Amino acid sequence: TCPHCLNTIGNEYPQLGGDYEVIHHTQLLQHLVDAGKLVPVTPVEGIITYHDPCYLGRHNKIYTPPREIIASVPGLRNEEMHRHKERGFCCGAGGARMWMEERIGKRINNERVDEALSLNPDIVSTACPFCLVMLTDSVNGKKNDGKAKESVQVVDVAQLLLDSVSRSGVEGVAEGAAEPESAV
Repeated sequence: TCPHCLNTIGNEYPQLGGDYEVIHHTQLLQHLVDAGKLVPVTPVEGIITYHDPCYLGRHNKIYTPPREIIASVPGLRNEEMHRHKERGFCCGAGGARMWMEERIGKRINNERVDEALSLNPDIVSTACPFCLVMLTDSVNGKKNDGKAKESVQVVDVAQLLLDSVSRSGVEGVAEGAAEPESAV
């Protein structure tokens, strides 16, 4: 799930002799949706905006799978922030701002969340655990200050898919699996 790990294992390990096929969880999930193994059916209502993680987007050019997952979930209306895809704006975690306090200026995660909240979303989504922490921290701070509606959620696109996927789609993945033995 970590774009930083995807980048390191996929782009830096080969320099040390480690050649591995590496895919991000959004690529796998989108493949499973396309193959009909995961079927989003339950609507997740609301306006959503997606934050491109730097190491998924700008560094590895993976923009489509997270957006296709969002598009596959009934009920969601995607609104893009003005800085997205190739022009995406960092949440701050990749620059170690997760562990540092700003001494001057505005925290970078607050800047990004202000961009997201300007669209009045119900959901702010991303596809990186570090971005999830940074965006959640800022949204919660905005809620505490009365600058964001209490109902705004910050979630990974995988959670959106989970909330919408059909039980028969999940069971379809397990078809052919042996029945578990009953306890004695």
